[in-house]
Amino acid sequence: MLSRIAPYLVVILVILFIFGNQIFFIVDEPEQAIVLQFGEPIRTITEPGLSLKTPFVQNVLFFDKRILSSDADAQEYLTTDKKRLVVDHVTRWRIIDPLEFYKSVRTERGARARLDEFVFSGLREELALVPFNDVITAERENIISRVTESSANKAVSLGVEVVDVRIKRADLPEDVEQSVFDRMRAERQRESSLFRAEGEEQANIIRAQADRDATVIAAEGYQQSQVIRGEGEAEAIKIYAEALGQDLEFYAFSRRLEAYGQSLKPGDSLVIPSDSEFFRYLIEDSQPPTEPAIGGVEETDSSGTEEAASEPEADETEESDAEATDAETTEGDTEAEESDAESGETEASDAEASDSEASEGGSGG
Repeated sequence: MLSRIAPYLVVILVILFIFGNQIFFIVDEPEQAIVLQFGEPIRTITEPGLSLKTPFVQNVLFFDKRILSSDADAQEYLTTDKKRLVVDHVTRWRIIDPLEFYKSVRTERGARARLDEFVFSGLREELALVPFNDVITAERENIISRVTESSANKAVSLGVEVVDVRIKRADLPEDVEQSVFDRMRAERQRESSLFRAEGEEQANIIRAQADRDATVIAAEGYQQSQVIRGEGEAEAIKIYAEALGQDLEFYAFSRRLEAYGQSLKPGDSLVIPSDSEFFRYLIEDSQPPTEPAIGGVEETDSSGTEEAASEPEADETEESDAEATDAETTEGDTEAEESDAESGETEASDAEASDSEASEGGSGG
């Protein structure tokens, strides 16, 4: 029994293998199909699965159910402020009615061409109503939304749903781009020059204020230093005068020794007159002592007695002259010191006046 049925089964399997593609077809998950009979669409299949058709009479066309994209070439548009703009867009769409899609455009290439026309028309209308600045700001989203809506309404007749339209790039034409760039660069340079000038002005103001403050501080410091120096010198002169006034002879002697030290050098040979006032201390110290006469006081004659009596008088006269000279010298030194003190005070007052003038000059500046 099986031996008689087996040849028939083999023949049936061969026939099914050969003509199976003509009878059965499979619609995948991301696909949808149209069954054509002699070129005329007779039914649409949108659900996945196994389906039948009449062999040699019917054929099947498959269409994608997924979202497709159309990347068109960049086109030039004119804004409401008469500026040219090159816009490159991309459109996302999908087939929702395969039968209408087949009747209107037949293929995806035809659908892309028709969709690009819809989008170009919508962009041209919308960009002609807005200025250039709105295209490159937040207003772009509103423009894209309106273009998407208008394109979707027109694409329904094609059996297509427009999901989204996006602007990839919006630039100026190449022949205008360089001039715009040059103008922008000149504007930025002008702003930078303005900022630099304002900064330099502020720097000069701060520098002048700092110089004025430094001058005032230096003048005040110099004034204080001169006042303190004058007070110190006055106190020193006072103490010095009080100390020297206690022994005028010692002061005259010390001053004369200082003069000797400045005028005389080691190894100098001097011929000193006996009546030299400057070297009187050297002359008095170098005179030999008087030798007593032979025979003592009894042999001294009247002339000797007169000379002996005149010597104390001469010594007293010389001492009085020396004291007068020392007193004059002391008074002269005291007057010189007082004049120095007065000149110091005068310099201090002059310094104060100059400092005040410098302060007034700095304030005026």
